[in-house]
Amino acid sequence: MTPAIHFTASQADPAQEALARLIAIYGDTPVFRADLVVALGGDGFMLQTLHAMQGRDLPVYGMNRGTVGFLMNRYSEDDLPERLLAAEETVTNPLRMRAHCADGSVQEALAINEVSMLREGPQAAKLRVHVDGRMRMEELVCDGALVATPAGSTAYNYSAHGPILPIGSEVLALTAIAPFRPRRWRGALLPKGAEVEIEVLNPDRRPVMADADSRSVRHVTRVSIRSADDIRHRLLFDSGHGLEERLLREQFV
Repeated sequence: MTPAIHFTASQADPAQEALARLIAIYGDTPVFRADLVVALGGDGFMLQTLHAMQGRDLPVYGMNRGTVGFLMNRYSEDDLPERLLAAEETVTNPLRMRAHCADGSVQEALAINEVSMLREGPQAAKLRVHVDGRMRMEELVCDGALVATPAGSTAYNYSAHGPILPIGSEVLALTAIAPFRPRRWRGALLPKGAEVEIEVLNPDRRPVMADADSRSVRHVTRVSIRSADDIRHRLLFDSGHGLEERLLREQFV
């Protein structure tokens, strides 16, 4: 049976051109009646689509029409319904960020890849790390720190020399960004159910921002991060090219 497809695309010209061609071939079902969503763009647009589809419980199949496509499948206009029916599904949970700001406000956001904290000024950040209410590091002097999901472990986390996490590993990566003290500390692996709280020391002199999938909050004083197990995102990949295989392949490049 041919699935009912809802197409969406980034504003980039290659994505918009592909959108027009695919709709001409397969039609376009309104999202509230669709069986799945096909997203055309790069990884950034895939993250936007997953956030937009939150609560609909629709699987999303990405095709690469952008510059980065780790979460995307190869673009092809042929045999799309057959590829969708044979696709492998991966279910991921985002991170929930709760950021307390210097002005007393509290900002919340979800992150599919990672929650990061970054220095805002010329001086290194000074952070204190708590895990499940217990202080684990009194002072981390660094450019920042991040908590990454397995799905996001090959993104900013990997660039910061964090580990690639198997998709079914039920762990989170806590990774330092350019650590100065302790100089040799490169992070930790934490149970998926852990709550991480990162406190900003000297926030007036050493301001820090928090970011959840490109939603930024400035001048934070402390940030709590934990897996949002009540929310799930469903990603589809071509048979034999699922996310688990991609994560393994990335480690042997």
